[in-house]
Amino acid sequence: MNKKPIFFLIPVLALLLATGCQDAAAPTIKDYENLPTYVEQGINVVVEIPAGTNHKIEFDKEKKEFVVDQRNGKDRIIDFLPYPGNYGFIPSTYMDPAIGGDGDALDVLVIGESLPTGTVLAVKPIAMLMLLDEGEEDTKIIAVPADPKLRVMKADDFQDFSITYDGAKHIIENWFLYYDGLGTAEFKGWKDGHNAMKEIEKWAVNTDSDASGAGN
Repeated sequence: MNKKPIFFLIPVLALLLATGCQDAAAPTIKDYENLPTYVEQGINVVVEIPAGTNHKIEFDKEKKEFVVDQRNGKDRIIDFLPYPGNYGFIPSTYMDPAIGGDGDALDVLVIGESLPTGTVLAVKPIAMLMLLDEGEEDTKIIAVPADPKLRVMKADDFQDFSITYDGAKHIIENWFLYYDGLGTAEFKGWKDGHNAMKEIEKWAVNTDSDASGAGN
């Protein structure tokens, strides 16, 4: 039997194993909240809660990790239909309580197939849902992936979203109104992608990149 091919494969396998070890040891992102708000393709988003999930996952800025939110000492699990999109936040935004914010980053719902917690994705804002949550202003940016190949709907702006996908728009609206119990949220209205971009600009603390052209 000719053993040369076997000996030839040994250094190849060693190289593959070494490469795999390097990948496994590669550092993961820890500073999610300070990623840039704006990227060339649009707006950066960090996914906390994958679409189709009921666990209320959030990024803990002190621990630098994703954890399940706690309510009364227990994991917070939404007692309702699961999230209708990928829910997360726009990095390097801060809704300052001194000017009406809630002290957190700006919330965003990305319409698309389920993405893992910790995914960082460029998106295009197409709408803004305005609510009152227990008397406090609660704004949700509604977005689609910037890459058209990742979209599940062909909505490219608020008009498409409102006319072609009006049913989906109402599903999202009603989900946020009722997911945490009847009467906890009040509907205030919808605004288009242009106003969504203005809202992002209002709360952005990192505006190094050019955001022009997104959200029209």
